[in-house]
Amino acid sequence: MDNFNPTEHQHQRYNPLTGDWVLISPHRCQRPWAGHEEPAQSSASVPPFDPKNPLCPGVVRPNGTLNPNYTSTFTFANDFPALLDNVPGPLPNTEEDTLFQAIPAKGTCRVMCFHPKSNVTLPVMTDLEVLAVVDRWVEEMLDLGREYVWVQIFENKGAIMGCSNPHPHCQIWASGFLPNEPRRKDDFQRQYFQKHGAPLLMDYVKRELKRKERIVCENEDWVGLVPWPYETLLLPKRHIQRLQDCTKEERVTLADMIKRLTIKYDNLFEVTCPYSMGFHGAPTGEFLQKDCSHWVFHGMYFPPLLRSSTVKKFMVGYEMLAQSQRDLTPEQAAEKLRSLPDIHYSFKKNTETNNK
Repeated sequence: MDNFNPTEHQHQRYNPLTGDWVLISPHRCQRPWAGHEEPAQSSASVPPFDPKNPLCPGVVRPNGTLNPNYTSTFTFANDFPALLDNVPGPLPNTEEDTLFQAIPAKGTCRVMCFHPKSNVTLPVMTDLEVLAVVDRWVEEMLDLGREYVWVQIFENKGAIMGCSNPHPHCQIWASGFLPNEPRRKDDFQRQYFQKHGAPLLMDYVKRELKRKERIVCENEDWVGLVPWPYETLLLPKRHIQRLQDCTKEERVTLADMIKRLTIKYDNLFEVTCPYSMGFHGAPTGEFLQKDCSHWVFHGMYFPPLLRSSTVKKFMVGYEMLAQSQRDLTPEQAAEKLRSLPDIHYSFKKNTETNNK
């Protein structure tokens, strides 16, 4: 029998943040694809302003509210929120039936526009425009974090990620409860801290910086690396518990990393790369008064494309019923992303066209 080769033979890898195992099957990259293909993502057909787009400046939204003529970022209460504050909750379970439980779920939801123009995305914005987005995220975290236990910033980019509105924006859902994913991370980070006396993700990033195998890009304050293809983690080099704990300089370098990382994603298949992204950090609200030293703030990007600009990685079948699976190693994905240019492919094409 041949010796084990991680780029050829299936194996499992451990996720210390959640306790999950991920199946890596690199030999599956050799199989042909004859399934469904998505249309390539493009912003070329999106106008900078659309009077029917409810996120554009000066447009009346479906609920009758007039958007201001904003010139930078703009945040408003979601017109169709998943969480509300002033609603009744389920009655307490008086029968002590543990199989059928329901508890209150209160909160609020906001929408945040990144830019007044619909045909731009984070990787093609200016450095100052991306910094304005980061600064507004901090403001929202400080505001909502005073009251709510969890504030989830997330961006769904691209139609195949369920984003029906072609305008650069994200959502912010704040809740009075700790959702499942951060609750699991809270448990595993706490266990690690109690055992080793150091934050899990700070030990992790130190080892990644030493190994240099899965790093895509870095600057003086942040590291972008691949834990699972083509997912990336955005980690601080200094122990930061929450986004709002970043210094002014760290906000600038965070904006730099966000732009560099999203440029890499777009350059991977030379399309406007779809993804879901978000941030996790120490809980807020009542947890602001508690010791959360085990927590490390981090960003996550989850693109659905693994093989081409049109073939999506579907989380179905085995992954829904058993465990996550990938068709290449994190090291292979990191090398691919790392080798891509830092200049957006559209700028390069425009330059080549103008020089002809």
